[in-house]
Amino acid sequence: MKISNKLIASLIGLSCGLVNAAPSADTIFFGGPIVTVNAKSEEVQALAVQGGKIVALGTAAKVKQDWQGSNTKLVDLKGQTLMPGFVEPHIHIIGTAMSEVLGLNLSNFTMPYDTLDTLVAKMQAHLKTVPPGGWLFGFGVDPSRTTPFMAELNADILDKVSTTVPIFIVNQSGHIGYVNHKALELAGVTEATPSPGGGGVYVKDAKGKLNGVLIEPPTYAPFMAKMPVPSAADLAGAVKKTTQTIAAAGVTTSAEITLGFNLGLDNEVKLMQGLTANEGLPIRIRAYLYGPAVPAGYKTLKPGDGDDRLRFVGVKFISDGSTQGLTAALNEPYIYPKNTQNRGNLDYNAEDLYKQMKVFFDQGWQLAVHANGDRAIEQTLTNYSKLLAGNPNPAARRLRIEHFTINTQDQVKKAAQLGVVPGFTIGHVDYWGEAFHNHLVGPERASRIDPSAAFKKEGARFAYHSDSPVSNVGPLNYIAEGAGRLWQKPPRKVLGPEQRVAVDDAIRAVTINAAYEMMSDDKVGSLELGKLADLVILDRNPRQTPIEQIGKIKVKETWIDGKRQTW
Repeated sequence: MKISNKLIASLIGLSCGLVNAAPSADTIFFGGPIVTVNAKSEEVQALAVQGGKIVALGTAAKVKQDWQGSNTKLVDLKGQTLMPGFVEPHIHIIGTAMSEVLGLNLSNFTMPYDTLDTLVAKMQAHLKTVPPGGWLFGFGVDPSRTTPFMAELNADILDKVSTTVPIFIVNQSGHIGYVNHKALELAGVTEATPSPGGGGVYVKDAKGKLNGVLIEPPTYAPFMAKMPVPSAADLAGAVKKTTQTIAAAGVTTSAEITLGFNLGLDNEVKLMQGLTANEGLPIRIRAYLYGPAVPAGYKTLKPGDGDDRLRFVGVKFISDGSTQGLTAALNEPYIYPKNTQNRGNLDYNAEDLYKQMKVFFDQGWQLAVHANGDRAIEQTLTNYSKLLAGNPNPAARRLRIEHFTINTQDQVKKAAQLGVVPGFTIGHVDYWGEAFHNHLVGPERASRIDPSAAFKKEGARFAYHSDSPVSNVGPLNYIAEGAGRLWQKPPRKVLGPEQRVAVDDAIRAVTINAAYEMMSDDKVGSLELGKLADLVILDRNPRQTPIEQIGKIKVKETWIDGKRQTW
């Protein structure tokens, strides 16, 4: 007996909790290419939504015949393209809100680069907005994208902005900070203050004096403890604005990758639960607790707690620093400055990090470890091997390595064997590609940054992300960066042409693979029967657009649960 597609879809709807399965769809999309990102990368003519879930895909005639009722809303795409909503597996949502909405956004992803003088001028202009008793907080300076190359802030330069208002500026990477002397004074950090561990270093000059440069986030704590905390209303408003920006880029599901980092775990959990209640944000969130912020014996949340709008899925650790900041842990030294022996540093010794991770692994949490350099990647893979020893299905744990920037082919193979899912900050290729190739690590290592093709060859998944606020949210840009690998700085060149992938592979890296990376591929990431109706409408089909033009495709509409998002 042949069972109709409509009956199958109705049964799916009932099994997903639909109480009254109506005989018609709420909405039918047609009139343009519908890119499913299913296993065969098929395109269809029409898609029907009922109760927030996808109930039919196929020809326009068949879907309308089976599912159109008197109350069905018909959405004519008029040649535009419908795709699954993009999935962003690595964003610091609260950090982005604090940096780009509440603070001074100094990020510059265009040409020409800033100079120290232009940065000082921007801070001086912003100083007028700082209230009495406040701090000047900013984010986004980047010596590797400053003229002259690697010109860096320090306390003396920041004193040119103010000697009376404390200043705390975070590097674009998030792993380096800069403070003026007033901030050092208020934070109580002196030459006698020991470095805090976890990779943290209060940098001193040749005379042993603090120069205002902070290495790694543990050094930020004394300064953040003295900075005024945003009001609950201001913080909530900033997070809402940030998620609206994320949704406007076509993203329907995003990670909060370090919950607890900025304001403490309990405060940030409460914030996100309050904001996501009653569909209060225009995106879904998959939250990763920041490991060092989790108190010993913590049992308030368990793996998988939450719902489809906000779910707690993992725990995040940081094992090294920034590649462009020269603090990521490499096997061989950087090539800048000339004759340097600097290889960066590991934030933890392997055994200490293993012990911290094992607590959460044994509880069933997914683990995500930031590892930029090949030495940090090796440490992480070794620890993952120990955790997975004897596991007959290691891929089921979907252990993550964040960034996987400077790497070796052996590490790619080992990661694939362990079922590890790497997430690439693919903007490394675009915004920093020239610096990596010509100045920081040299052509051989730079060509392997974000090794998409290498993972594809091993039959393994990979995903792309922004690491916002490290780079801007824009999945269409990631597709172009993964498929084209052109660096931004003129003259533009391809960084590691052998690591380019097909556009379809790059699309999967911002949809189904990214959903898989966040334990959500059963719900989102592709347009298939029974999945949530999270959709994006684009003015062009990226599969039919020249690679160099994909980043210019416009996001027209974003839909969640079959509802168009407006803000």
